[in-house]
Amino acid sequence: EVQIVESGGGLVQAGGSLRLSCAASGFRFDDYAIGWFRQAPGKEREGVACITSTDGSTYYADSVKDRFTMSVDSAKNTLYLQMNSLKPEDTAVYYCAAGYIVRNLRDEYEYEYWGQGTQVSVSS
Repeated sequence: EVQIVESGGGLVQAGGSLRLSCAASGFRFDDYAIGWFRQAPGKEREGVACITSTDGSTYYADSVKDRFTMSVDSAKNTLYLQMNSLKPEDTAVYYCAAGYIVRNLRDEYEYEYWGQGTQVSVSS
């Protein structure tokens, strides 16, 4: 059974940092594209940071480049998202996702496994 569990969300002031974790079981990280998506109130879900299983290529949304860093611990089947210099516009529910065949890393419809999400709230 595939399980994806996100943790690490919370409330932080603008300029602060948070580290999200995504613990997965039931499949091997190395065989899947994995990534972080987020959905803010009233907005569509968007890709934040994703990585392929083939050559390690990554995607970062322009809005988070130079502030967010994704890392993978394959031995623990865990994905991390270090978020620095947080802004109020980063407020959203953050989801971890995995997909076996993903051609477009930013396309949420190519990912078949999803966690329940963790809330990140940034106050101004």
